[in-house]
Amino acid sequence: MSKRKTPRMRMSSKRAPTLRTQDLQQRPLSSSIQQNLDALKEIFGNSPDFITRPFPSGHLVCLRTIVDMQRLEETVLATLQEGLRLDKLAAAEIVRVHNLGQAVHEMLEGSALILQQKADEVFSVRMNNARHRSIEEPQTEAVIRGPRDGFTEDIELNLSLVRRRMKTPSLRVEEFHLGEFTKTTVQLLSLDGVTPEERLREARERIQKIEVNSVLESNYIEELIEDSPFGLFPTIQNTERPDVVAGGLTEGRFAILVDGTPFALVAPLTFWGALQSPEDYYSHFTIATALRWLRFIFLAMALLFPSIYVAITTYHQEMLPTNLLLSVASAREGSPFPAIVEALLMEVTFEALREAGVRLPKSVGQAVSIVGALVIGQAAVEAGIISAPMVIVVSITGIASFTIPRYNFGIAMRLFRFPIICLAGTLGLFGIVLAVMTLLIHLSGLRSFGVPYLSPVSPFSLQGVKDTLVRVPHWMMRKRLQPQEAEPDTNSQPPGGSNA
Repeated sequence: MSKRKTPRMRMSSKRAPTLRTQDLQQRPLSSSIQQNLDALKEIFGNSPDFITRPFPSGHLVCLRTIVDMQRLEETVLATLQEGLRLDKLAAAEIVRVHNLGQAVHEMLEGSALILQQKADEVFSVRMNNARHRSIEEPQTEAVIRGPRDGFTEDIELNLSLVRRRMKTPSLRVEEFHLGEFTKTTVQLLSLDGVTPEERLREARERIQKIEVNSVLESNYIEELIEDSPFGLFPTIQNTERPDVVAGGLTEGRFAILVDGTPFALVAPLTFWGALQSPEDYYSHFTIATALRWLRFIFLAMALLFPSIYVAITTYHQEMLPTNLLLSVASAREGSPFPAIVEALLMEVTFEALREAGVRLPKSVGQAVSIVGALVIGQAAVEAGIISAPMVIVVSITGIASFTIPRYNFGIAMRLFRFPIICLAGTLGLFGIVLAVMTLLIHLSGLRSFGVPYLSPVSPFSLQGVKDTLVRVPHWMMRKRLQPQEAEPDTNSQPPGGSNA
């Protein structure tokens, strides 16, 4: 298993927090209720949502903003007011707490603390407010045929969505709490006997080394554990779909769920996996294979089409048929800029319109991006600033880039397009060949948790190609043997993943 080239994992600020969890873990609870109350009030800084409720034998303490107060009063407080024992509490998760660090953690997780006199421990009753966004279809990974449910910001609900699909005791879940201030819950999911132990150990070690002040989204984790932090191409897949996570687990990959975000992480990710869609596994294999090759073709067009146009019109006009050459020359006759300047101007403008369409409200975003491109392109042609063929080339390139299923992978291709245009404008087709060779060398050197980025094409694996360049029928994919009988098979009919 390869190690990361950049092991730097710390992102803490210069000023250390006043109260650290490791310091609170060393402070035992007192047998005096008042001393425990004073300590908790000091830790939370007399926050207005810090409330106490007395009962005959002690006090109940909680943060009312994250606790279900109605359920708390109807079950826990009513029982304690009647003088009943704690074991009479029905349908409540009760945990014994022995130090201030654990007590603070339980309160921040949505628990109420029961403080009793002459006891050096308190009881935590889980009563968190379970309000969360309803399950909806993912907007970034919509499919025509397939499941319509997507992850939410609640990690417990997300885990339940995975459990619904993985009805097996082999599903392993390891939990971490990351972020000095946020204490964000992070869960590492794997399949026992399917996920290679070396790969899982590497992921666990990288997560345990993370020291940050906050984790607000899964991208924080992604940047800190990926193999090539300075590379543009993603080596970890992000997804909002539970079926994609389940499919990745059956392939021998692992998944990471982060509380507070609907985007889960699945790794390793390969180049070919980034070009696969979840719907490939819900369509007929001939249709899925045809769509994959369509993506390959349009990926090449999104990367190279403007560069080839610039190189041919600037240095290699003899490669065009005579009629086409006369048509292009006639269209470019009134243009004041060379082809490379036209291409860069149009590409930057198109990217700006696309970004504006994403950031604007949905009701006007698409109209602005589409109408803006049409109006600006037509006006530029009529004004003689840009030639009509260049508008056509940039438009086709923009459409081709939309066929890439993974958003962050598409951005990487769009960014590489600009230096290739510059090389084409200075060196012609030789510059394009040089750029493509450099890109292939770069991709060949990438790893995702030890897995070559271009596998199973390079290094070649006949079994892996069954679900990479083509999508063979499910019945032709090799059946997975029991873990003790064979190594995990990476072609087990999962949705939307790569053959890692």
